[in-house]
Amino acid sequence: MSIKRQDRQDRLLALLGAGTTLAITALARELDVSDETIRRELRDLEAAGRVERLHGAVRLARRETEGPLDRRLHENVDVKKRIAAAAARFVTDGDIVFIDAGTTTFYIAQELRGHSDLTVITNSLGVAEALGGINGNRLFLAGGQMDYEYRAFSDRQAQDYVAGFTPHLALLSVGAVSADRGLMDFHAGEATMSRIAYATAQRVLLAADSSKFGRYGLMATAPCAKVGVLVTDQPLAPDLAQAFAHAEVVVTG
Repeated sequence: MSIKRQDRQDRLLALLGAGTTLAITALARELDVSDETIRRELRDLEAAGRVERLHGAVRLARRETEGPLDRRLHENVDVKKRIAAAAARFVTDGDIVFIDAGTTTFYIAQELRGHSDLTVITNSLGVAEALGGINGNRLFLAGGQMDYEYRAFSDRQAQDYVAGFTPHLALLSVGAVSADRGLMDFHAGEATMSRIAYATAQRVLLAADSSKFGRYGLMATAPCAKVGVLVTDQPLAPDLAQAFAHAEVVVTG
């Protein structure tokens, strides 16, 4: 795809980002192109699952939830495992780490089973099971009411507990990443957990496969500037490369 077409599609998504439904003629007028040009771009975006077309109008595709953890663990598994292996190399024995309840971070926890003397703070039952009670690790698991779809604790009680720690490194996942809107999520409790981690950790490593980029989530968690290390599987588009220019970016290929 040409840069011009990519820019046009990014502008279309930005115009739809407020959750509105816009007419194709209005979009064509806003971008100063023909209706047919807009329809061509919308066909591509619809095929990618980014927008929904409605009788001469369009809106962002509904992505209000990510689905149960068990299902998401089986999506893009090879990619997530490559990202996890690269991310684990940023953890040193003896570190204090926060690990969130995402699927990619679950695979990072599996990669960390060879490390020792870690202090692990997490709200994820899967992370706790992977790293607790081995190799001299200390484990601090947030409590509260468990979200069974996420197999995690992210209510107010869990948030208050996690906010009391100051990890060397936070290992975070994300629901969506946009160059203009930053980092986003689909689950209110998990979004708040991410905000706490960005505020309390010395450094944040974001593990995100390429399917998360260019999407819009339900709620904002942090600007891209808060990320110290980004581990992903594909080179970034120019606008995202600029948004993460400050960070150490690792592309697993």
